[in-house]
Amino acid sequence: MVGKSRVGYAMRKRFAGMALFCSTLVICASWMVSCSPKAVDKYSEVAREPKISPDYAGAVIPANIAPLNFRVLEEGRAYFVAVGSDQGRPIHIFSKTGQIRIPIRSWHALLDANRGREIFFEVYVRGADRQWRRFQPVANTIAPEDIDGTLVFRFMKPLYTWWKDIGIYQRNLTNYAVSPILQGRSFAGGCLNCHSFVGNDPDTMSIALRSATYGSHTLLARRGTVEKIGAKWGYTAWHPSGRVAVYSVNKVTQFFHAGGMEVRDVVDLDSALVCYRVESRKGEAPGELADKDRLETYPTWSPDGKYLYFCSAPILWKDRSKVPPENYDKVQYDLRRISYDVATNQWGKAETVLSAAQTGQSILLPRISPDGRFLVFCMCRYGCFPVYQPSSDLYLMDLATKEYRKLAINSEFSESWHSWSSNSRWLAFSSKRQDGLFTRTYLSYVDKEGTAHKSFVLPQQDPTCYDSLLETYSVPELVKGPVPASRSRLAHAARAKPSVAPEVPLTGATPKAAPIDPQQERE
Repeated sequence: MVGKSRVGYAMRKRFAGMALFCSTLVICASWMVSCSPKAVDKYSEVAREPKISPDYAGAVIPANIAPLNFRVLEEGRAYFVAVGSDQGRPIHIFSKTGQIRIPIRSWHALLDANRGREIFFEVYVRGADRQWRRFQPVANTIAPEDIDGTLVFRFMKPLYTWWKDIGIYQRNLTNYAVSPILQGRSFAGGCLNCHSFVGNDPDTMSIALRSATYGSHTLLARRGTVEKIGAKWGYTAWHPSGRVAVYSVNKVTQFFHAGGMEVRDVVDLDSALVCYRVESRKGEAPGELADKDRLETYPTWSPDGKYLYFCSAPILWKDRSKVPPENYDKVQYDLRRISYDVATNQWGKAETVLSAAQTGQSILLPRISPDGRFLVFCMCRYGCFPVYQPSSDLYLMDLATKEYRKLAINSEFSESWHSWSSNSRWLAFSSKRQDGLFTRTYLSYVDKEGTAHKSFVLPQQDPTCYDSLLETYSVPELVKGPVPASRSRLAHAARAKPSVAPEVPLTGATPKAAPIDPQQERE
């Protein structure tokens, strides 16, 4: 077993070497003092807002979010920013470099005192002529509702051949604290993905593992214990009761195009859904969830647990080993649902909620708001893997009327892997809008009418973080607090033999040697 000092050194070295999450190891390039605005009492007005990065302007933000540190992109020799609102003391920051780092305690006090109001960034820049210029204030709105305090995500390089540094991490959204939940290096450089929870509760968590050394299994952390289930779970949805999990079994493969904005592509050669009952440790594959002529994937439960929603498409090829198969670019998924009674374990008849024939696109990744009002999903030209589809956008359906619309928060690049906050007011999602290659996590406020307001990128302590970060964030999940299962316990279970040998009607392939099957390499 590795000693604590060695683990600490390894973590410090890794964080410093790769600028992981841009923590305090980055040398602070700005200096901040509390001062009087009289220092810049003489200035000329500029009739526009300043250019800042990240783009923290015109968004709705939660009062409990970490400070939105940013960089002023205007040329100058000195910078002064006043952060203020209707109530409370304003925050004054001087900087020589244009990097604005906001004191966290003052920031939270200011936001908490001004819920529902606007908060302003007043930016002053001193030029080479030693004269100050004042730009129009940058305004954001503080939402009345908080966001869940923890974001769980997978962090990886955007390389299909490199999985050794993959890890699942948790970030405290009220500050910048990041801690690993489980890393691939903990079990011989294996791959891990498909982390899922019962609603937004961190007490029950499942993680899919794939390892050439330890095989492909699933970890189930539940009420302080960790079990290793001898089955390979794909995309997983937990029933609100926590008694049932429905997961996908996929035969996924990756291939490449000769050119284009995105040369990588993924096809699901075969797939089905399996229902696993925790108490009996048995699985079943109801006929309408495992149709041999169709592809079923991406399950999600309605908040009342009465319906399972999923995506389904016809198989358009006879040879299920050919890559890519014939007509792969014509596969489009429908959105379906099936009723379920958890007490009797009885399934109803599947029905189509929205068909690809109606939309002309492939419908993927349905997620329902915890209040049961809205369903957000992706649509793209074809296929099952929206992160590799620049055409992938987010749509919202009002479940009361079944009307749907494209959200205004989309970009020209891929949007995918979204999740709801427990109060149904916030969306976390992945987007490649920065450069078309690296996925970043964005947050958006969704009001009671279903309007998604301008999104903003996950704030970092170093405002230049995303300019040089060569890793991607994927599958952001909002949960109410930190995951209680310890990293050491999860790592030990990942290396151990399965403690649960469930009866399952369908199984997925276990990799026998590197490279590991690129199934669900979500970035």
